[in-house]
Amino acid sequence: MTAIPTHSGADNSPSTFSFRELVVCQRSMELCKAIYGIAASLPESERFGLTAQIRRAAVSIPSNIAEGHGRLADREFRQYLGIARGSLREVETQLLLIQSLGFAASNSILPALNRAQEVSRLINRLITRLASRSFSKKHDRPLVSNAPLVAIHSPAQRAGE
Repeated sequence: MTAIPTHSGADNSPSTFSFRELVVCQRSMELCKAIYGIAASLPESERFGLTAQIRRAAVSIPSNIAEGHGRLADREFRQYLGIARGSLREVETQLLLIQSLGFAASNSILPALNRAQEVSRLINRLITRLASRSFSKKHDRPLVSNAPLVAIHSPAQRAGE
């Protein structure tokens, strides 16, 4: 894995890398595609119900990560990550509802639930990291670690997955 630079510079200048490089954004896009596949298999009677709702919630996850990344301050980025986390919980709840209503079997829902748990861990880790960095800035203390916020996979590493 390759390290990426932090979200913004010491002066809160705009980020120097694309949101597309964030592993959390990549994984949330994969989750979104999986949700669209599940939603396509729902009955026509759910077209304006669960189908539309779970698709909107799924799209909201990477969208809020991207929008937050485009903000100038870590505090704003954390706020958008919190919104993405809320949308993720909405997707998880709707997946469980789809399963309990008998619209999909457990084995077809489980991969999406597992991906959702991974995205949740990545979002939480990024929120914690940004909060830690903000605390250090306020108290004029350097971070204990200069580790990057997240890591990305190079195309060669991704091909090996």
